[in-house]
Amino acid sequence: MTHSEPWITLGVTHEQCAKACLDPEHLVYISHRREQPSGLIILDRYGLAGSPYIKSVCIDHDARGRGIGAALVGFAENLFCAESKHIFLCVSSFNTRAKIFYERIGYHQVGEFKDYIRDGVSELLMYKRLT
Repeated sequence: MTHSEPWITLGVTHEQCAKACLDPEHLVYISHRREQPSGLIILDRYGLAGSPYIKSVCIDHDARGRGIGAALVGFAENLFCAESKHIFLCVSSFNTRAKIFYERIGYHQVGEFKDYIRDGVSELLMYKRLT
């Protein structure tokens, strides 16, 4: 994670990534392509107002554009659809490619946290209704 965007621009450290992955409150799933890790998703079951929150999606640089991100997000939506009508995530304002991706799969922006992680950068709160 620390070797790709948005984590580079946000200045997220290896220690911070490890902490998120090892947090017992988070669910971490890793996708594989040809027996090699190709992506991961970190989920918080009750992350936002008691609804599931996609904390991070990270796809290996060489595996991008192959539907892995959509498969991981779809997996999360299917995982939670029996217990929640809502799912949330944040995307950094400079990460336009990711924002377009999330909009394409049905998420829409419902809020903005200005200067949340880094001055001059907003975190855009996105939402999708499940079912």
